[in-house]
Amino acid sequence: MQKSIFEKIIAREIPAQIIHETDELLAFRDINPQTPAHFLVIPKQRFDRLAEVPADRDALLGRLLLAAAEVARKEGLAGTGYRVVINNGADGGETVPHLHLHVLGGRPLGWPPG
Repeated sequence: MQKSIFEKIIAREIPAQIIHETDELLAFRDINPQTPAHFLVIPKQRFDRLAEVPADRDALLGRLLLAAAEVARKEGLAGTGYRVVINNGADGGETVPHLHLHVLGGRPLGWPPG
C-alpha cells in the first residue's frame, strides 16, 4: 500500500506545521485552510476512514476528539467555538485515505456547510 501524505508527515518525510503530538496522534495546520484556524488531528496508525476503525480501537477515537479539543483551547478557539469534521468516503468529501479530523474556527461558521 502506498504511503498517504499524512504517513509522510508522521515520518517527517515532508514538512508540516506540527502543533501537538503524542505517541498515538499528531495535529498540524492544514496547508489549504478553509477558516482562519484550520488544523488536522490524525492517528499515527493508518485507518483509511472512520468506517474502517475496528471497535477495539474506540479509545483511540476518544483520544483524537480530546486532542482536538485541547489544541482548540490552546489555539484560542474555545471561547468563540469551532467545528470538528470527519469526511468519510468520496461522497463525504474525503480526499486523503487516512482518518483525520478537521478542526475549523476563527470566524462564524454557518449551517448547513457549503
